Amino acid sequence: QVQLVESGGGSVQSGGSLRLSCSASGFTFENYAIGWFRQAPGKEREGLLCITRSNKEIVYDASVKGRFTLSRDNAKKMASLQMSSLNSDDTAEYYCAARHSFVCYSNGDVYDFRGQGTQVTVSS
Repeated sequence: QVQLVESGGGSVQSGGSLRLSCSASGFTFENYAIGWFRQAPGKEREGLLCITRSNKEIVYDASVKGRFTLSRDNAKKMASLQMSSLNSDDTAEYYCAARHSFVCYSNGDVYDFRGQGTQVTVSS
């Protein structure tokens, strides 16, 4: 059974940091590009970053550049999103997605699998 499970969300004060994890099972993780997305209430889904099979990080959202970093550990079948200098605009449901591809995509609709998400709330 394919599963992507996010963890690490929670409440944090503005300026703080969080590390989100995406744990995969049921598929060959190393053959998949992993993307992170977020959606705030009443807003469109945003593609944030993606990491390719060859461990190249691609940033799609300029607002997170320099604050968010994405890494993967194929042996552990896990991808981690390190978030720092958080502000209230970062409050959203965050989720990871996987696509069997050599390249990344900012459009979440083209991914093969998606997790249920984890809530991040930043208070000022």
